[in-house]
Amino acid sequence: MTGVENIILDNLQIQQKIKRIAYQIYEVNYQEKEIVVAGIANNGFYFAEKIVEELKKISDITIVLCKVKINKKNPLEAVTVDMDVKSYMNKSLVLVDDVLHSGTTLIYAIKHFLEVPLKKFKTAVLVNRNHKKYPVKADFKGISLSTSIKEHVVVDFKEDEIIAYLE
Repeated sequence: MTGVENIILDNLQIQQKIKRIAYQIYEVNYQEKEIVVAGIANNGFYFAEKIVEELKKISDITIVLCKVKINKKNPLEAVTVDMDVKSYMNKSLVLVDDVLHSGTTLIYAIKHFLEVPLKKFKTAVLVNRNHKKYPVKADFKGISLSTSIKEHVVVDFKEDEIIAYLE
């Protein structure tokens, strides 16, 4: 666990961020019949699940959850998703990750989805660090944070609590 002084967002604050991001996604997609929310495994997928729960509370739009698998140590390896390409083709898609660190994971996941025609494409993260290596941005973000290169942001998803802190 972490010391209290390292906490960026506590559970209540994260729940509020999830709700706000869900409303922002809905506002951009209110005329859609279906939205695909694609979460990058592992924490990005957990975060996406929470966003989907909120979207289902506030909207009658069909929300489809998709898991994106990417080798974070070697992002040049093929990105895989747990649904057929035709299932998200010409749909509105939101790619979700927990933390936007250097942008490497997000940019390679984006590349995968850009090979298919989409109606709309947006990105969402809980924590957006301001030290990106790639020109990628989060359309929806819980918090933007300037950290040193040596600091590492961790989002810890537990069964009944989520916490974000600096390591």
